[in-house]
Amino acid sequence: MIEITEDPLQPEKISAKVTKATNGGIITFLGCTRLYNNGKKVNYLEYEAYRPMADLKLMEIVNEIKEKWGLKEIAISHRLGHLEVGEISLVVAIGAPHRKEAIEACTYAVDRIKEIVPIWKKETFEGGSVWIGSQTGEPFIAPPIIK
Repeated sequence: MIEITEDPLQPEKISAKVTKATNGGIITFLGCTRLYNNGKKVNYLEYEAYRPMADLKLMEIVNEIKEKWGLKEIAISHRLGHLEVGEISLVVAIGAPHRKEAIEACTYAVDRIKEIVPIWKKETFEGGSVWIGSQTGEPFIAPPIIK
């Protein structure tokens, strides 16, 4: 199961999708908006995506996990839009017969999402904002909004 939504994520419901009697290991990763990044206080995040490609790339990751570990219970949900500090932006849930494969597959999924899925994060902090993971490697620092 993959999902990209602007609605708040519900980790319990997403984890339930991979909970089966055959799975002894259920791993759920939550990516949350943190209060500080690189020494700056974060006010909020905004996520954008190129949806057709993002959906395809998430399915690609699911298929890679199925091929590499032989797992079938995989759920990935990513949130778009405005997120306050403490809100969940990503849920990856993996069910496997044993914990080792579940942990490895979950770590792989999170890393691959950051590598290949066209979802971009704009971090707004005291004094400006920056697009995280820009292609140029140089962050764009927007000037503060003057009211």
